[in-house]
Amino acid sequence: MIGIIGGTFNPIHYGHLLICEHIREEFSLEKVLFVPAKIPPHKGTDGLIASGHRMEMVKLAIHGNPWFEFSDVEMRMEGPSYTVETLKVLSEEYGKENRLCLIIGADSLVQFATWKRFEDILRMADLIVARRPDTDNRLLESAVTRLEAEHGARIHLSSTDVYDFSSTRIRNRVRKGLSIKYMVPEPVERYILEHRLYTEV
Repeated sequence: MIGIIGGTFNPIHYGHLLICEHIREEFSLEKVLFVPAKIPPHKGTDGLIASGHRMEMVKLAIHGNPWFEFSDVEMRMEGPSYTVETLKVLSEEYGKENRLCLIIGADSLVQFATWKRFEDILRMADLIVARRPDTDNRLLESAVTRLEAEHGARIHLSSTDVYDFSSTRIRNRVRKGLSIKYMVPEPVERYILEHRLYTEV
C-alpha cells in the first residue's frame, strides 16, 4: 500500500511528518508520497508562497527518510489541484496492483462529500483518517458509516491524533520575527530565513 498526503505545505512542519511516520508504521505502508498542491481549490491563495519554494521545503523536510517520497504530480497539472485527478495519474504511474491510500484528517472526512467527484476517489483509493481534537467523534463515526454503506468506501481510522502544529501559526511567528525552532525541521527553518519567506504582511 502506498500512502498519499496532499496539501499546500505552506510550510511543511513536524505535524505533517509525525502523523505520516506513525501512519506508515501502523498500516505497514510501502511508502508515503508528499504531494504539494499547485492551486488548492478549497483554500484561498492569500499568503500562499510560490510553488517552487513549497516543493523545495518538502524535499528538505523528508530527506533522509527512505519511506517518504516527493511527488510533483499536481505541479505538472493545469489549473486547481483536485484529488480525483491526482489519483488518476498516480494509479497509472504505480499500476493497479498497488493500493493507494489517501491520508486525511477527520475534519476532511466529515466534509468529504463536498470534494469533486468524491465517489471516484473512493473507488480509486482507501482513506486513512487521522483523528482531530476539534472534530466531534460522533460526526466522524457517522461520516464513516455513511460513506461505507452508501459508497463502499474503504476507511481506516488511525489510532494517532493529528499533532498540534499549524502552518498559519508558523507563518505568523516568522512575520513577527519569532522563533519557529522545533516546529519545522532545521533545513526548512534555514530555507525560510535565507529566502525571507512569510515576512510580508
